[in-house]
Amino acid sequence: MSVPDNLNDWPLRADATVSAIDWAAVSEAEGRRLRELGFDEGVRVTVLHRAGLGAGPMAVRVGRMTVALRRGVARAIRVEALPAPALASTPAE
Repeated sequence: MSVPDNLNDWPLRADATVSAIDWAAVSEAEGRRLRELGFDEGVRVTVLHRAGLGAGPMAVRVGRMTVALRRGVARAIRVEALPAPALASTPAE
């Protein structure tokens, strides 16, 4: 099973990091809105909800905000899984 690489296909409630945004795939106004909302490389995002039938908008958490994105805009946002947390090592007794 392949891991999705864009926000539109990312699983619900799974945290991700924005790895790239295809600015050419969104309009100038949409790009400006994304920047104003804090979307940029390295930002942590979570898909919270999708409208039914795969055609409606989706709710995404970015920072402390929840924003609605069109599916086409979400497809332009490349994401990757957050790195696994490092386990704290304990000294051997």
